[in-house]
Parts: sequence; C-alpha cells; structure tokens
Amino acid sequence: MDLRKLKTLIDLVQQSGIAELEITEGEEKVRISRFGMPGATGVPAPAAGPVAQTVVLPGAEPAEPADPAGVPPAEAAGHAVKSPMVGTFYRSSTPGAKPFVEVGQAVKSGDTVCIIEAMKLLNEIEADRDGVIKAILVENGQPVEYGQPLFVID
Repeated sequence: MDLRKLKTLIDLVQQSGIAELEITEGEEKVRISRFGMPGATGVPAPAAGPVAQTVVLPGAEPAEPADPAGVPPAEAAGHAVKSPMVGTFYRSSTPGAKPFVEVGQAVKSGDTVCIIEAMKLLNEIEADRDGVIKAILVENGQPVEYGQPLFVID
C-alpha cells in the first residue's frame, strides 16, 4: 500500500471521527486507530505471514505526562522542524556514522537534518529554514508521528 493511500485513509479516519479502521488488500493489512490498541502489549506477532501495520493518529490519544527526556518549554523556543510522516527517526545515514546535525550547528534551508524510515523507505528530512540547531527533540531510533517536532532551529 503506497503512502498516498495511507495518508488518505488517515485523513478519512480523522474527519469521520471513527475510532478504528482496518483495510486488507491481498496479503497487506493496515489498521488505523485513533486511540491505540488496548491489550496490544505482550501479544507475540505471528512468526510468518503478512505483516499488519498499526498507525496511531497524532493528538488522538489521551493526554500523557510529559516525556522526562523531552526539552523544557523554555529551551524549545524557536522554529520547529516537524516530521512530515509517521516512521522511525535516525540522526545518521548508517549506524555508527556521524549524525547529520548537532546542537549548535548552523544549517541552511535544504540541508539534510535526519532520516525517517517509513514502510522500508528511507526519507531524507531537510531543514526548512536557515539557522542554528538549538535542540534535537527525538532520540535516535525512536518512532515519530506526523507533525511531531524533531528539531528547533533559531
């Protein structure tokens, strides 16, 4: 299933107000849930067969306490570079390689700041303005949501 179709399904769920949508196309199966999957932890995935994907929509889950590893609000002042997709955040192109950017580094619009892996595709995320990286808000290898702030540029 391509990313455009997935985005359309996510928009449909957000606009309609339904809690969950599950689509099966051949061997591909996608479940989009506004409130997560209760009881999903501790359930082993089947050893073989099609992979089911679950997308939890941003802002739809009940409020949770702030992440202790997150950046304090006073430090997060500036322009936020946000994730354009759901996926896994990586600071460098390969494990052990030098990160694309560090706190305090100057960047120009169009410079690659990270990679987000989505559906086995590596997507380079670029700075959308010139400035200095003031904060990195996500840990390497951490899942990110659509619209989630990744960096603060000042």
